[in-house]
Amino acid sequence: MPATSPRPMEPTRDYPLFGGAFSATLPPGALDVSDLRPVPDNQEVFCHRVTDQSLIVELLELQAHVQGEEAARYHFEDVGGMQEARALQVDSVQPLLSENLALRSYCQEAWVLSGKQQVAKENHQVAKDVMVHQALLRLPRYQTDVLVTFNEPPPDNRLSLGPENLSLLPWSLGDFEQLVTSLTLHDPNIFGPQ
Repeated sequence: MPATSPRPMEPTRDYPLFGGAFSATLPPGALDVSDLRPVPDNQEVFCHRVTDQSLIVELLELQAHVQGEEAARYHFEDVGGMQEARALQVDSVQPLLSENLALRSYCQEAWVLSGKQQVAKENHQVAKDVMVHQALLRLPRYQTDVLVTFNEPPPDNRLSLGPENLSLLPWSLGDFEQLVTSLTLHDPNIFGPQ
């Protein structure tokens, strides 16, 4: 039987999140981390099949004490603290146009932050600079901040690019943007009684 040539993997459209309460378009080759290990109920975590990249969608309590750009910075610093980052650096914070969002009718404001966090992986002493891109979608009607994080660690020289992985490129900012803009709410009951 002849070997088939690898075909480019397509994004997964309308992937159910949080038990189907949300959906989004995932980039090619996304693995659901909950199939590998426990993930908190307020998170959906995906990892790249070949690189160390990850995407995280989190439903968080609305932080009403911070507004605008400061809300994006607050969540960036909060995530950095939870990951015990040794250094944090914000490179940019930009407003995200709500008309581009599937969540536009629920979203009061949206921000995109890019920065670096110096983080050591579990069981490693050496910290690496991880490029972090975060989209903050604020849903005050539901007292919720939706935080979408794209972690881009530096490339690993030991990366295995065998024939089965040649068609799977690292994720790009375009993949992150597609996930953020496609994020759709199907069941507001996920937020409890309103």
